This record gives sequence, C-alpha cells and structure tokens, in this order.
Amino acid sequence: MFPASFDYYRANSPEEAVALLAEHGSDARILAGGQSLIPAMRYRLAQPAVLVDINTMKDSNYIIQDNGHLRIGSTVRDTDLEFSELIRSKFQLMSDVSNVVADPIVRFRGTLVGSLCHNDPSGDWTAAMLAARASMVIQNGQGKRTLSADDFIVDSFTTAVEEGEMAVEALWPTPSARTGASYQKIERKVGDYATAAAAVQLELNEDNSVKEAGIAITAVSYVALRVAEAEKLLRGQKISRELIKAVAAEASAIADPTSDGRGSAEYKKEVVGVLVARGIVQSLERLGLKVEA
Repeated sequence: MFPASFDYYRANSPEEAVALLAEHGSDARILAGGQSLIPAMRYRLAQPAVLVDINTMKDSNYIIQDNGHLRIGSTVRDTDLEFSELIRSKFQLMSDVSNVVADPIVRFRGTLVGSLCHNDPSGDWTAAMLAARASMVIQNGQGKRTLSADDFIVDSFTTAVEEGEMAVEALWPTPSARTGASYQKIERKVGDYATAAAAVQLELNEDNSVKEAGIAITAVSYVALRVAEAEKLLRGQKISRELIKAVAAEASAIADPTSDGRGSAEYKKEVVGVLVARGIVQSLERLGLKVEA
C-alpha cells in the first residue's frame, strides 16, 4: 500500500519548523528518523497532510555534557548514542538501551527524541527516561519549556507536545560515580517489540544504602510505568534479597498487560518482576557490590 498524498517541507531551524507546524496545525507531522511514522503512513494508519523534515537542521545533531546533564538534540540517531564513548563510560542505562532498540538498521535512522515523542507503550526509551529522571525541552512560537518525564508522557502514543510545538532536546541527568544502572529486556527475536522490559537506576550513599532509585517498566501496560512504590521501598535501605523480592512484587502488581502472541498477561506480569530483580542485581554488580543475604 502507498501513503496518502502529502505536502513536503524542509526546515533548517527549530524556529522554521515550529512556524510550519503553527501554519498547518494538526495536519502536520515532524519527520526525523521516520522509523515509526513512515510505516504508519505506508499502511495509512497515519495520513498527515504535511511533513516537516528536520534532517537538514545541522545544529540539532549534538550530544553535549553540560551543567549536570547530557543534552541530546532532536536529530541524534540511536546509533550515535550506541557508539558514543561518553555514553558508554558515564551513562550506563542509556548505553544498555541503545544496544537493544529495534535492530541495527532501524537504529541507524531512528532518533531518541523521535522515539520519546512517538511514545509507543512497548518502547524502550520511555522506560529509561522515567528511571533516569530525564526531561524534554519543547519549543513553540513563544519560546521553550522543559517537562519532566512524568509530565511529558501522557498516554499511549500521546505526549505533552501540543499543536504548533516540537520537542527539540532531551536532557539526561549525569549520574554520580556511585550510580549503577541496568536495562533488562525480553524479546522473541532481534528487532521485535519487547515482551516485557525494565529500566533500573540506583544511586548509593557511602554506606551502600540507596540514596535514589529509578524503576520503570514497559510493554506491560498502556504506557511505560514508573514503579513509584518500589522506588520508595528502596530509598534509604541496604539492598537484600528480601527487599529485591518486595520490589519485584511491586512491579508485577502495577503491570497490566494484555495477552498476545508474545505471551499471556499472567506470564508478562511475572516476568517483568523478574526483570526488575535482575536489573537491581546487575546495577549493584556494576558498582562492584553483591546483594546482601
């Protein structure tokens, strides 16, 4: 099947892109990597009347560590993140995710900001965004605003980006030296959507108790979920096997998956708890620690 007809524009700056979005309203869509949009257009699940191509916005292709954050521009590809030495050395959760998003062909074109804006309920980046306490910078005709992950993610395939706006930058907090992280994912084959996945990021105090915790799960509800009760259980505690079991149980309890070809709802609820537990163990191991008995 071929896409429905559409008008095509190139934007050379965020200001130009925002102006085009304001002019054409809900009929316009941003084209960055296009790894979700183009297939949807091909099958006419999406029929935008206007495409605003931002790939010529050279000033938007950057990965910069600045003022306690990693700033990632709107045209940065997944593969740029995958092979970044900065990310490999300092941003373990982001590094883990960048290795397992879709497949290498998709990663070559897909963008982090585009994936977050697409907000697929089975997406990898949204769970990582929640666990890492990342945020998104959104631009419109009046200026910019910054939203936390919790405020940015609204519903399935829906974010807080409004008509006439575009997301221009993701902000990822720089982890401290006492931070360990892990992304755990089960999929049927390389490139498939996750059956279930979990993002874990733990910052420890000097006595190895948990200073801050980020736990999020994906592919097990209508949207990626922060497991807030599990985070509360971890804060201020030294991690033991019993605590990990309690945290895993919270993840399984909050999950609300549907049965499909990837597994039954019961299986997904069980396995997402296992993935959270594995994520905690690996996060500690990456800090040179073992779980207490």
